[in-house]
Amino acid sequence: MSVWETLVLSHRAPGVAQVTMARQAVFNAFDETMIAELDEVFTELAADARVRVVVLAGDGKHFSAGADLQWMKRASTASRAWNLDDARRFAAMLARIEYCPKPTVARIQGAALGGGVGLACACDIAIATDNASFAVSEAKFGILPAVIGPYLVNAVGKRQAKRLALTTTRINAAEALSMGMVQQVVAADALDAAVDTTVKELLAGGPQALGEIKQLYAQLEVGPISAEVRELTAQTISRVRGTDEAREGFAAFLGKRPANWIPQA
Repeated sequence: MSVWETLVLSHRAPGVAQVTMARQAVFNAFDETMIAELDEVFTELAADARVRVVVLAGDGKHFSAGADLQWMKRASTASRAWNLDDARRFAAMLARIEYCPKPTVARIQGAALGGGVGLACACDIAIATDNASFAVSEAKFGILPAVIGPYLVNAVGKRQAKRLALTTTRINAAEALSMGMVQQVVAADALDAAVDTTVKELLAGGPQALGEIKQLYAQLEVGPISAEVRELTAQTISRVRGTDEAREGFAAFLGKRPANWIPQA
């Protein structure tokens, strides 16, 4: 594995990697270096057969303050071509997290601002402390949440996403939960236990099945269920039913034993 300047990679449990953003002095704000490293680490973890779940965390009091203001200041004086290349790298990093074939869990404490909200929304599951806060704050700086926009819309819906982007209002964990930005809120001292419970649930599912879920659900949209969508789902389940993993899953259930992919304590 690579050596990281802005990240700490650790193994939270067997089969579980934790990526911790480690720029505590700037509340884990990200710049060009962290964006490149997040892209690289998620690429490596996606290809590592030993890794089944990835937890994304922030070091210190806050999850992520979003874009590093010094990075944004540099961008404001750079050329259009430089900005386009830079924005494409940011977009590619978020997509790397969104389309990671392993389930991803955001562990959120303190503040998640701007791009930090985007990171939370790009993960499959987000768990936050009850004192966490969230703001889509880009408009305050004369810019907009463009790259994170699709992930925010997918998480909370277009109308709520637009309200958050236009007003830059800071919301608390309870409101983030109510709109679907996060899926669970717990006391600060229960955060790691809640993450571990979710990780244990994820490890109980077949690794290939979880990857299939992510791949299929990425193609589904809210709305009418077309003939093409019905065919896609039928083709998918008919293929997966015949896999070795499926045979093991049914055999384990009928035999009243753990499936062979479940880590043994």
